[in-house]
Amino acid sequence: MTRVTNGVATRKRRKRILKQTRGYFGNKSRLFRYANDAYWRAGAYAFRDRRKKKGEFRRLWIVRINAACRTAGISYSRFINGLKKCNIELDRKQLSELAIRNEEGFKALIEQVLQACKTTSEVGASAPSKPAMKKSAKKTPKTGTEKVEAGDAAD
Repeated sequence: MTRVTNGVATRKRRKRILKQTRGYFGNKSRLFRYANDAYWRAGAYAFRDRRKKKGEFRRLWIVRINAACRTAGISYSRFINGLKKCNIELDRKQLSELAIRNEEGFKALIEQVLQACKTTSEVGASAPSKPAMKKSAKKTPKTGTEKVEAGDAAD
């Protein structure tokens, strides 16, 4: 019986990997062993970074919205809280585009948030302070051994 090496499938698989890694630096584009490692590692990074990209864009949109809010005299967090109170359901991508492309519309949105919250003190001011707590007498730490002064000692 003849020896079967499955060379056709092996060559096909290796050619496919080398085709995918064309343009990589050094041996990673020429030798199968290094090309295979580079191919799988690149796939893992691509998978991870497709998810990271979403967070990076969200951070960018928040920075843009915050900058536009600060020019109107309101913080980002109070603006978002006001939008939720007004039941305005625009996502951060839409708000960012609105702030960049249509400044008048964004300012009108800020005014709507301020009007819906009745007064600017609810939105523009800091959070209400906590009620004053009663001051208690200072307690001395218990050390286990008490000092007795000379005048207090009973003879």
